[in-house]
Amino acid sequence: MKTFILMTKLDPEVASKMRERDAVGRAWLEHVKEKCPEVKFIAHYGLLGQYDFMDIYEAPDEESAAKVSMISRANGAVNAESWPAIPYARVVELSKEI
Repeated sequence: MKTFILMTKLDPEVASKMRERDAVGRAWLEHVKEKCPEVKFIAHYGLLGQYDFMDIYEAPDEESAAKVSMISRANGAVNAESWPAIPYARVVELSKEI
């Protein structure tokens, strides 16, 4: 499984309904689990900055990661980006090859 980072920025209208955040977040997660059962979430963080949330998850491939981003956009995210993440030790190994 590959590791991905999902960076999410909510639509202002969705973000203004923070009291409903738990229910909306659970519904989103259930939708992802239904459409992408192979995806395994590792961590979920709320952020104070350019993005509202960051999720770390594993998926078998980039297409599965793209579906996670698309589901996020379809459920109130104005921006949802899934970034591939490479473990630092592997980055060091790769740097020795160049």
